Amino acid sequence: MESAEIRRRWLSFFEERGHTAVPSASLIADDPTLLLVPAGMVPFKPYFLGEVKPPAPRVTSVQKCVRTPDIEEVGKTTRHGTFFQMCGNFSFGDYFKEGAITLAWEILTKSVEEGGYGLDPEKLWITVYLDDDEAEAIWRDKIGVPAERIQRLGMGPNFWSMGVPGPCGPCSEINYDRGPEFGVEGGPAVNDERYVELWNLVFMQYERGPGEGKEDFPIIGDLPSKNIDTGLGLERLAMILQGVQNMYETDTLRVVMDRATELTGVRYGAEQGTDVSLRVVADHIRTSVMLIGDGVTPGNEGRGYVLRRIMRRAIRNMRLMGATGSVVKDLVDIVIDTMGLQYPELITDRKRIETVALAEEAAFLKALKGGTNILETAVTETKAAGGQVLAGDKAFLLHDTWGFPIDLTLEMAAEQGLSVDEDGFRRLMQEQRDKAKADARAKKTGHADLSAYREVADTSGATEFTGYTSTAGESTIVGLLVDGVPSPAASEGDEVEVVLDRTPFYAEGGGQLADTGRIRLDTGAVIEIRDVQKPVPGVHVHKGVVQVGEVTVGAPVFASIDNTRRRAIARAHSATHLTHQALRDALGPTAAQAGSENSPGRFRFDFGSPAAVPGTVLTDVEQRINEVLSRELDVQAEVMSIDEAKKQGAIAEFGEKYGERVRVVTIGDFSKELCGGTHVHNTAQLGLVKLLGESSIGSGVRRIEALVGVDAYNFLAREHTVVAQLQELVKGRPEELPEKIAGMLGKLKDAEKEIEKFRAEKVLQAAAGLVESAKDVRGVALITGRVPDGTSADDLRKLVLDVRGRIQGGRPAVVALFTTANGRPLTVIATNEAARERGLKAGDLVRAAAKTLGGGGGGKPDVAQGGGTNPAAIGDAVAAVERLVTETA
Repeated sequence: MESAEIRRRWLSFFEERGHTAVPSASLIADDPTLLLVPAGMVPFKPYFLGEVKPPAPRVTSVQKCVRTPDIEEVGKTTRHGTFFQMCGNFSFGDYFKEGAITLAWEILTKSVEEGGYGLDPEKLWITVYLDDDEAEAIWRDKIGVPAERIQRLGMGPNFWSMGVPGPCGPCSEINYDRGPEFGVEGGPAVNDERYVELWNLVFMQYERGPGEGKEDFPIIGDLPSKNIDTGLGLERLAMILQGVQNMYETDTLRVVMDRATELTGVRYGAEQGTDVSLRVVADHIRTSVMLIGDGVTPGNEGRGYVLRRIMRRAIRNMRLMGATGSVVKDLVDIVIDTMGLQYPELITDRKRIETVALAEEAAFLKALKGGTNILETAVTETKAAGGQVLAGDKAFLLHDTWGFPIDLTLEMAAEQGLSVDEDGFRRLMQEQRDKAKADARAKKTGHADLSAYREVADTSGATEFTGYTSTAGESTIVGLLVDGVPSPAASEGDEVEVVLDRTPFYAEGGGQLADTGRIRLDTGAVIEIRDVQKPVPGVHVHKGVVQVGEVTVGAPVFASIDNTRRRAIARAHSATHLTHQALRDALGPTAAQAGSENSPGRFRFDFGSPAAVPGTVLTDVEQRINEVLSRELDVQAEVMSIDEAKKQGAIAEFGEKYGERVRVVTIGDFSKELCGGTHVHNTAQLGLVKLLGESSIGSGVRRIEALVGVDAYNFLAREHTVVAQLQELVKGRPEELPEKIAGMLGKLKDAEKEIEKFRAEKVLQAAAGLVESAKDVRGVALITGRVPDGTSADDLRKLVLDVRGRIQGGRPAVVALFTTANGRPLTVIATNEAARERGLKAGDLVRAAAKTLGGGGGGKPDVAQGGGTNPAAIGDAVAAVERLVTETA
C-alpha cells in the first residue's frame, strides 16, 4: 500500500466516524518557542491549553513534521530521519480511552477491502502506563488482546506531557512484531527493534506542575475536560504494509535513493559508507523540498539555517559518492513527483522550489571552494603553533561565513590529522541560537510569563479589534502587567502592558508594524502606547508607560491611535500588495512573498528570486505600480472561507497560519491577497511609490525597499536638488550627467595609475643602495631598512624580492624591509635558497618581527609578511630579526 493511500484511508476512516479533517499546518511553527513543527499535536496545542476553542469536538489530520536534534545520526542508522508524517485523531472533551482504543484497533485490523490497513491482530502488542488499570482492561476485555501481549511500562515511555506545567496523562502504545529475524522475543519491553512502535494514544486527564525531565514533576489534579491526542507514524506503517526492512526502503524515500545511485554510479547495499550517504541524501532532499514548499528559504539562522544545513549535507554526500556538477534538480523533481501525490501544492509550486534549491546548490559549491582555502589556512596555522585541535571559533567561522556543516569541517580537518574543538563550536552555535530565540521571545512577550496573558484570555475572552473601522473608542482595562508581573494598579512612570476588552490599536503582524497612541482614563491618567503585540492568540497587549496618574484594572478608558502614523502605514501596506503583484507579473509566480515590513511612509518587500532583478525590470515594475495609482482603484476587504479565497485566486503568504475564515484584500482588478492588515480605501491615496532598489538578503531571496506618499516625494525632491548641483558643476544637461561623470572618473583613475606607477618606480630605485648596505652576519648577507611611509604592501613585496634577486655568488641572504601604511607598521621578509639551507625561514623571521610590532604574520619559508600596531617599535623589530639570524645561522 503506497504512502498516499495510507494517508487517504486515515482521513476517510475518521471522517466517516464524525471527525473533522483538518489539513496539515505549515512546517513553520506558529509558536515562538519552536522553529518547526516537530509533532502532530503542535497545531492543536492552543486547544489543549484552552487558549482557543477547537473547531470541532473530534478532529483528524496528517501533519507534516520535522525534527533535527539528531541530524548527525541521519543515515548512520535506518531509524533516524528529519521529515515524517504524523497521523492523528483528537478528541476535545468527547470520547476518551475506550473510544480512542476502539477506533485504533478497528482501522489497524480491519481488512483492506473494508477500508482498513489489514494488520494481523496476532502481531500487535500493547503497552500501558504502570497503574493504568482502566486502559489495560479495555484492551483485554473489550478488544480481546491476550494479557500476555499487554505490558506495563513507566513514565519515560508511557506518560506524556508538554514538558511544562499543563495537561498530561498516561499513554498506551500499539507495537508491531516484525518477527524473529529482528531479534529476541519478549515484547516491546524487551526489544523495540523487533516490536516497533506504530501508534501512541495519549489520554490527557491530569494537570502537572513544574519539574525537570520526563518523570520529575507532581500531578496537581484532574483536568476539567478529558482529551485524546494520538499519533501514528505514517512512514512506520508504510514500512510494515510495504514489507520492507526500514523507512528508507518505503516508496517515498527509495525512489530518491534510486535516483541518487543513477547520478553517482554507486549501488545501495554494496558498501556501508555509500549506504549512509544515500540515506542522508534521500532524507535531506525530501525534507528540503517540504521546507521550501512551506516558504522556508536557506539562511544562516533559524529555519533558514536548518534548511541550509540539511541541503548542504545532502550535496556534500552526493559529491563524496562521486557526483559532479549540479544534481539537486534531478533529486528535487523526484521528491516532488512522489510527495506531490499527497501534497499537490508541491507540483503547482515546482518552479519556485527548484529555483530556491538550485540557487542554494550553486552558492554552496562556490562556498565549498572558498571555505576550503580558509580551512587550509587555519590547519596550517594550528600545526605551525604545535596544536592538534582546530579551534572552535575557526569551525564556527567556517559555518557562519561559508556555510560549512560541522561534520564537513570535522572530516576535512581529520584528513589533515587534526581534531576539532566541537564543544567550543557548539557553545558558540548555542549562544547564537539562544540570542536569536531570546530576541524573538522578548519582542513578542516582553519577558512576561505567557500564563498571565492566558489567564486574561480565560477570564475576559479575546480582544475585539475595532481598528478596521475606527481609530478611537471607549474600552475597559481587563488586564494589567507592571514589569511583566500581573498587578491591580500602576503609577506614573511605570512600564506597563495593558489588555483592553476592545481596541482600535493594530497589533504587529503580517509584516505591519503596530499602532502607537494613547489610552486616557476618566481620572486624567494617560498611558503612552509604544507597541502592541499578540503573545497569545486573540489577546492584544498594549505596551507603554504611565505618563500621568494611576491606572487600575477595570477602569473605563478612551483609546486612540496616532492616526497620521496609521494612515502612513496603511499606504505602505497597500503599496506592498501592489509591488507583490507587479513583481509576479514581471518575474512570474516564483517571485513569491518571503516577508515584509510596512512602516510609516516606507516598506520593504522580500521575495524569491535566484538572481538580481535587472534595473530595467525594476523600473518597469515601479512604472506599473504608479500607473495603478492613477487608475484610482477601490481597495476592499471581505471575510470568506479559505477555500473560497483560494478559488478566487487570492495570494497567501508562505509561513502564515490561516484559519477557516480569512480576510481577503482586493485592489480593483489588479491584486487579491489574504491579509489582516489595514489599508487605504483607494489607490489614489498613495500618491506616489518610489522603489529605492533591490538587494540580496540570502540565497534565493531578494529585498526591495521603497518609499510611499510624501516620503517618496521628499526623496525625489532631494534627488532633483543633487542633479541640479551636478549640472552646475559639470556644465551639462541632466541626460548628459552619466557620460560626463564617467569621463571624469576615467581620467581620475588613469591619473591614479600614473601616480602609482611613479611611486613603484621610485621605491624600486632604492634596491641598488639597499644591496650595498648589506651587513654580514655569520656569513649571511642581512639587508634591513625602512622605506618611505605609505608604501603599499604590494610595492614593499616587489622591492624585497628585487633586492634578494640582486645578491650574487650564491651567498646566503635575508632581506627584511619595513614601512608604515595608514599608521600601522608593515614588514616583508625574504630569504634565498642558500639562507634556507642554513635554517633561516622567512615565516619564522616575520613572526619574530611582528611580535615586536604588536601584531602577527606568517607565510612561506621563502617570503612572508606581517604587521602590527606600534610603528615606534620598527627599530626593535629590525634588532629582533638580526638576533634570530645570528642565533640560527
